[in-house]
Formats: sequence, C-alpha cells, structure tokens
Amino acid sequence: MNQQKIAVNVSRIEQISPNIKMFEFVAQEGALMPFSAGSHITVHMGEQAGLQRAYSLISDPQQCGSYCISVLRDENSKGGSAFMHEQLSPGDSLYLSPAQNFFSLAPDNQCKHILIAGGIGITPFLSYLYELEENGMDFELHYCFRDSTTAAFLEHLQQRIGSRLFLYDGSQGQRMSVEQLVKAQGSNSHLYVCGPQSLINEVIEKGHQHLGESQVHFENFGEVASEGDSFEVYFQRSGFSLEVGKDESILQVIEADKRINVECLCRNGVCGTCETAILEGEADHRDHYLDDDEKAEQKTMMLCVSRAKSKRLVLDL
Repeated sequence: MNQQKIAVNVSRIEQISPNIKMFEFVAQEGALMPFSAGSHITVHMGEQAGLQRAYSLISDPQQCGSYCISVLRDENSKGGSAFMHEQLSPGDSLYLSPAQNFFSLAPDNQCKHILIAGGIGITPFLSYLYELEENGMDFELHYCFRDSTTAAFLEHLQQRIGSRLFLYDGSQGQRMSVEQLVKAQGSNSHLYVCGPQSLINEVIEKGHQHLGESQVHFENFGEVASEGDSFEVYFQRSGFSLEVGKDESILQVIEADKRINVECLCRNGVCGTCETAILEGEADHRDHYLDDDEKAEQKTMMLCVSRAKSKRLVLDL
C-alpha cells in the first residue's frame, strides 16, 4: 500500500513519565486531516534510520492543528522507540503516513463500551474519550499499570472522567479479574482492549465466551514479538535469501537488509498491509487478519508477525 506521505515538523516534546514521551507534529504545509477515534499514524524515521513505526493518535480527532502521539522507550528497542526518544528534537522534520483505523468504536450509541488498557495500551483510548463524551455514550475505562509513577496520563484521566475510571496498580497488589469484569457486563456491551499480549488474549477468550466474537475489539501496541526457530526466506523476484533469527520477524530482517521495501502500518498482524504471497513452504500464521480457511490455504502471510513451519519459505518479493 503506497500512500502519500505527510511532511511535518516536531512542534513539541513532553516527558509524560520516566519512560514515556509525548510528541506533537504540525504540517509543514496546509492542515492535517481529521481522523476517527482509535486511529494511528505511521512515523517514518528518516533514510538513515530506515525505520517506520505505527503509534496511536491521542489528540482530539476533530482538532487537527496538530497530531499527538505518546511513545514508550522500550529497553529492548530494535530502533523505533530509541530513535524517537534519543534522536528527535523540537523543530525536526519527518514524514507521516495518513491516519488509519483498525480499532474503531462500535457504531452503537445504545451499547455500553468497556475500555481495558494495560500500560502504554492506554494511548488509543485517549482519542476514544473525545468521541464517547461528544456522543454521550455509556463507558468505563479500566486501566492496569505497574505503579503510579510510570503510568501515563493518570492525573489527566482522574480529572477528566472521574468515577468512570477504574485503576489497578500492580505495586499495590491490585489485579483486575478479567473474568469477573466481563461477566458483570450486559449482553449489549462491547469490550475494547489494548496492552500486553497476555491481557489481550485473556480479554478475547473471556469476551468471546460471555459476549460473542463481534463484541470484542482489540489492538496490540508497538511491535509484537516474533519468536521461534530460525529459517531461510528466499525472495523470488529479488533473487536472494535472508536468514530469519530466533527472535526476529521477517519484516525486521527485510528492513535491516534494506534491499526490499515493504510497508506495514500496524506491525502486529492486524492491518494486512504486509500481506505477501507464499510460493513455497509453509507459514506459521500468527496474525489476526486472515481467517482460518485462508491460513489453511497457505497462499499468503503477514511478514510482521508470522513465521515458518518449514525450514525455508519462498515469497513473491
């Protein structure tokens, strides 16, 4: 998917917590486009860095004088969050891909919306609040974090939504029971979850059991780990092979090599932009984009999260 990139300047950087920074961008020419709650943008981190990462927009979807994102500094960063935290300064120029949304609110003003966030997974829900409040929707936000000193936007949320906010501070021994929370919801409720994979998986499991698949919505933040046995990938059109290590994704290996350009908006197997045809071999599908029948057909795979069951894959790249 080739999209027109937007040239922006970094207008402001704010330290939100010891390991989270907020970045504000303004367009170099014209205005930025409105977006829908739950959208994210892809930040292109320059030719030297050779990286692109997707981050949730946290600002008001209808006030587009600027776009705002928040970025967690990952200690195990493979370049993305390290670039944002250590190399970006106010006044710097870069490019964004237009906003995309794979995590939108259910279009039902009569239902109850239960938002479940873990750590930096709070970010997409910040834009949700504008739409929820503007339309008078019924909602609750359940926010889990390790401790209050590192939790992002905690004071802001307490002041903004008050009794609709439920906090679970791990340092105080507070743990949310996903099962109890889900069971307490009416049949017309919708669940939304963003955070660590373990939390997402639990909400999906309990939500499907008690509410049904269509009422559970999820988004991974950042880049999902892709781990397993190493394997070889041969790129048929390009005519060369690369080795994918035990803790690397195919996408990461391609980006490090730099001979092939692959666009991926989500980096967690949701959006489908890195879908690639399989010519030989068998993929270990780990995405949330293909359905079970499509995965069984072994015709395509998502390079950002999926791996190989065979020792060698041949891809149409």
